[in-house]
Amino acid sequence: MEKEVKRLKLHGFNNLTKSLSFNMYDICYTKTVADREAYLQYIDEQYNADRLTEILTNVSNIIGANILNIAKQDYEPQGASVTILIAEGCLHSVGAEDNSSAPGPLPETVLAHLDKSHITVHTYPEYNPIGGISTFRADIDVSTCGEISPLKALNYLIHSFDTDIMTIDYRVRGFTRDITGHKLFIDHNITSIQDYIPELVKEHYQMIDVNVYQENIFHTKCKLKDFDLDNYLFGLSKEQLHPGEVKRIEAKLRHEMDEIFYGKNMDRINL
Repeated sequence: MEKEVKRLKLHGFNNLTKSLSFNMYDICYTKTVADREAYLQYIDEQYNADRLTEILTNVSNIIGANILNIAKQDYEPQGASVTILIAEGCLHSVGAEDNSSAPGPLPETVLAHLDKSHITVHTYPEYNPIGGISTFRADIDVSTCGEISPLKALNYLIHSFDTDIMTIDYRVRGFTRDITGHKLFIDHNITSIQDYIPELVKEHYQMIDVNVYQENIFHTKCKLKDFDLDNYLFGLSKEQLHPGEVKRIEAKLRHEMDEIFYGKNMDRINL
């Protein structure tokens, strides 16, 4: 028997604005200039504007939005952006809105009510001119007004990218009123963004939380624990490298990942 969902009785429309920022990094070692250019070309093709539009369209379906407009652009020499405007919509669904602190679908149709919100993505292929490290970054923002939280799309986003490092922010702004006129500054319980990430995913990441509960601001950083050098090499394999070079490249990659994860330049070791 399905558990009955207790719904808030509001005065008019739910005016709370809920914003999810999902920031991911993919790190790679490119030994030569040719390898670096090939990696950037691969990323550009793998995450071009059409592919990103498909991902954001699926996010729209997960949170139950009607798409009003899509603007997309591939850039030269690399990078892409997509912006989707979404409006209030009702999609057929089994059951009511789900605001529980649990991972969202991958994906399933969810009923939601949204009004004049947006979803955006921008990509930033980048490389270090010294040392052979190349980085791909994607920033996705999902902003909704309504009952369902954009955190329900987080599980799908995590599985849509090859992610070494994730920085995730969630915030709730404004207020809505119940039928007695009482202000509600948040309409669902949340202790951490980690509540919306599956356990099988969390097992693979080192995670740090910074939460400001009185301001409805939530922040989680994740760094992949598993480290197999072959997953970070482009254009060659570990077997082709001298043991000393393997050690040096691994140190470079770990140093790069630590700087991104902790958000600061760190003392350089002998790389």
